[in-house]
Amino acid sequence: MAEPRDYYEVLGLTRDADDASIKKAYRKLAMQYHPDRNPDDADAEAKFKEASEAYSVLSDEQKKATYDRFGHAGLKSQGQGPGFQNSDEIFSQFGDLFGDLFGMGGGRRGGGRGGPRSGSDLQVGVQIEFLEAIHGVSREIEVPREQACDACAGSGAEPGTTPATCATCGGQGEVLQQVAFMRVRSTCPKCRGRGKVIKDPCRKCSGAGRVRVPEKLTVTIPPGVSTGNQLRVSGKGDAGDTGGRPGDLYVLLEVKEHELFRRDGDDVICTLPMSYPQACLGAEIKVPTVDGEETLSIPAGAPSGKVLTLRGKGSPRLGGKRGRGDQHVQLIVSVPDKMSSEEEALVRKLAELQKTTVHEKGLFDGLFDRFKS
Repeated sequence: MAEPRDYYEVLGLTRDADDASIKKAYRKLAMQYHPDRNPDDADAEAKFKEASEAYSVLSDEQKKATYDRFGHAGLKSQGQGPGFQNSDEIFSQFGDLFGDLFGMGGGRRGGGRGGPRSGSDLQVGVQIEFLEAIHGVSREIEVPREQACDACAGSGAEPGTTPATCATCGGQGEVLQQVAFMRVRSTCPKCRGRGKVIKDPCRKCSGAGRVRVPEKLTVTIPPGVSTGNQLRVSGKGDAGDTGGRPGDLYVLLEVKEHELFRRDGDDVICTLPMSYPQACLGAEIKVPTVDGEETLSIPAGAPSGKVLTLRGKGSPRLGGKRGRGDQHVQLIVSVPDKMSSEEEALVRKLAELQKTTVHEKGLFDGLFDRFKS
């Protein structure tokens, strides 16, 4: 069997770490790998257990002295190892420490004492079109939520039976334990804070009191959202326990790319091809916007790459801000792949008028001549 990792290495500490550093390091890891924050994650639970074992030794003056001198072997020889089998033993051992770390009673979801416990929050991703993000949209989604079992009305007991009061905690959901010189209150390991013990579990929910069922919801997405924005739907997470409030649903948005437009904050950007005559002479051109077509005046002599702005034609502003962004139109001179004989003749005539030829004189020769002599 492999030797456990060095406890200082587990907590990311050096051997001269003081008590405050040890507690701070454990606090960080416990919050990261706490089972309630990583449901059904065996790897996170293992890391939580490993960090807790390290803390149980390094926070105890006698165990720490033994470990510093003899390592893991010294703890085993003196029967001082933590020996945690599961997370519930950890909660019982440290008691109210988890209330200090997480601000949640005994460190479990919603605390102990058999009282109400809030349901977990849920998150679902929703993909929408670019123009839907600009104008807003209502989208129906299906979310699998934990809800009270209709067979046992959330009690977890088979219909016709009732849960029994926990003999370990007397229905309080918590027990008092003597740890060194302190008496600590911790979640009851027998009933896990419920205050009740189910002897005949409900066959539909296996005693959990809740079942996960899909629910269809309509989500209203406001105008102006972008990828990464998150909407909160209050009370549409998992159901609470013993009368606790349900969690919330968070809708994480992803906006698809558009073939013409892209976003820069509240501004919308697009490119507009124009012909060489339009660039030289100026023109009135129909331009696509997020609201439909608009007429854009191109000034005579507009170079390729010039950006023109349509005020107030961008995205609506979020966060209660009034108004909209702008649309920026970048002009690009379009060169035809093929020309008719008449078009080619006209271009050659233009080249002749500008005192240059396609084959004999480059456009930049005059510029180079200035640097001669």
